[in-house]
Amino acid sequence: MPQSLSKVYLHIVFSTKYRKPLITPGAQPILHAYIVTLGANLGSFTEDIYANPDHLHWLCTLSRTVTIADLIQKIKISSSNKMSEIGLKGFHWQKGYGAFSVSQSKVGIVKNYIQNQEEHHRKQSFQEEYIQFLEEYKLDYDPKYVWD
Repeated sequence: MPQSLSKVYLHIVFSTKYRKPLITPGAQPILHAYIVTLGANLGSFTEDIYANPDHLHWLCTLSRTVTIADLIQKIKISSSNKMSEIGLKGFHWQKGYGAFSVSQSKVGIVKNYIQNQEEHHRKQSFQEEYIQFLEEYKLDYDPKYVWD
């Protein structure tokens, strides 16, 4: 019987609208659990996740039947609604996102990076971090359209 198999890891990064620090310590575990469950329901399994007050890092697999854009759109719309439901009124994600490929051999390194977000952001802002990702992945971008 023929099979279609894939194992694609993504490091997905996106911020709250205008990078407002809306994700509270109480909302963080709810957001994590919600995205992990949503992702699993879409066939994307979480390796690690961390929501900073103003942005999210999510290391997951990509289902072979869902596009990156569809996955992120569904995650952002539904989790934004969930955050509003739990009391974070007016919660919205930025329109854009970064999705970066991760090789199997680097999954542990990315997990460690995500697990150390608090420490990391004592030294570097989210904007600096995100621009660094864009440059490391050699992505062409227009700075006036990166942020919303």
